[in-house]
Formats: sequence, C-alpha cells, structure tokens
Amino acid sequence: MISELIVPVLWLGGMAIVFGAILGYASKVFAVEKDPKVPMILDVLPGANCGGCGFPGCEAYAVSVAAGSAKVDSCPVGGASVAEKIGEIMGVDAGGSERMIARVICQGTSSNCSNKFEYYGIKDCKEAVIALGGQKSCNYGCLGFGTCERVCPFDAIHVTEDGIARVDPDKCTACGKCIEACPKLVIDLVPASKSVHVDCNSKDKGKEVKSNCKVGCIGCKACVKNCPEETIGFEDNLAKIHYDKCTECMICVEKCPTNAITAEMIQTKQKVS
Repeated sequence: MISELIVPVLWLGGMAIVFGAILGYASKVFAVEKDPKVPMILDVLPGANCGGCGFPGCEAYAVSVAAGSAKVDSCPVGGASVAEKIGEIMGVDAGGSERMIARVICQGTSSNCSNKFEYYGIKDCKEAVIALGGQKSCNYGCLGFGTCERVCPFDAIHVTEDGIARVDPDKCTACGKCIEACPKLVIDLVPASKSVHVDCNSKDKGKEVKSNCKVGCIGCKACVKNCPEETIGFEDNLAKIHYDKCTECMICVEKCPTNAITAEMIQTKQKVS
C-alpha cells in the first residue's frame, strides 16, 4: 500500500523539480531588464496618480521618462522642484517651465447671464447639456452644476454662490481633470504668473452675445487695435491673448467696453494712468 503511494509522489516531485528548473531558466532568459532610474524617479514623484502628465499613473510616467520618451517637467503636481530632481536623475536640465493652472473662462454668473429656462433635472453639467445645451442663454458658458468640482482630486475648484465654477490657484496642479469633465469646454490652462485674461468663451457674434451676457466679448476688436505689443489675436468672434508675448500693460482691460477682459483693477489703474 505504502509502496503504491511512494511511486506517484516521487514522480510528481520529480516533475515539479524539472518544471521549476525550466521556469527558473525561462525567467532569466526572457527577463525584461528594469531601468534602475525608474524607482529613483518614482521616489521623487508625489504619487498622486492624477494623470495630469498624460500617462495613466506615476509609474507609467517614470518608465517613460527613464526611456527618454517623456519630459522631466511633465508632472503638474510636483512642479518645478520635482522636475529639477528628475532632471538630476536623468542628467538633463529641467529648465524653467512656466507653472500652469486651470481657469474657468466665463463670467456668466446669475447676475450677468440670463437663463433660457428653469432646469429641474440632475445637477450635473453633462446631464444638463443634454437638455437643449443647458439652461444658460449663452451656449458656451459655465452651467454651474459642479461636474468639474466633483472630479477634482485636489479640492481646487468650486461652484460659488453666483452660479459658476472658480479655481483656487494655490491648490490647482493643472492635472486637467476638470478640463476633461467640462462639457462646455469652458476651462483652460493658463500661466499662473499672468493676471490678464479674456474671460469669455462665446463664439457668437456681438449682437447675440450682448443679448445673452453683460460681460461677454462682442468682437469689437478694441483690444486688438490698442495693444502696443500686438499680443492679442482674434478668432471665432473671440479675442485671444498670447501669453508668451503679453507684458500686462493693462491697456486692453481699460479699452474693453464690456469688461470681458479681466485683471486686478487696482493694478490696472496704476499701470494705465
């Protein structure tokens, strides 16, 4: 009886040793060498896994950086300090990349922009936009139902009492989650150091803009004509500031008849006067 059990046990044990040796050999032959820089890069990354770098997570970004297929300054959460550390690991200059933050390019508050109808549906921008594009008269403005607020992993954007979303520049990491979530495409990334912005997203012509919103861009081109540095363009009935050339002289803010271009007004008066 015992002898009948010993043979199968020995047979199975022998097979296990053989297959184990084969697998051990295969693991060495087909092993994918890991770049030692990957764990070093992971150590300096914040570990937010927000996807703001364009990769599905910090590890994927670290692998791409180590392989040379991603820039060392692509982590919006870590900013310049992390970029510098990654640059040291990779032996490259991180450069002085501009910090970017999200901005809601709309001033269509409840007092500035009228509604086409009363909306009683689910308080979500993606749901509201199904109903005739949303309740706002302006088809390009913030709906104010907080879809962006709910997806922000850094608590950096909130819908205020006046009915539109606002970004906290101190908390924003430019991860891009809010931009992806906004069905109206009314959120964009802007340089954190700049204070002059065209806060209107409407592509409508001036007459329609006037009827929908008190502070919309009406396409008068006063800003374009008066900019001494020629840094303001005009496309799709909307003024656009080229931030890389803007000196923030504030003349465009003063010339805009509808206050669609915004800045710190105290600073504006001092610079223009």
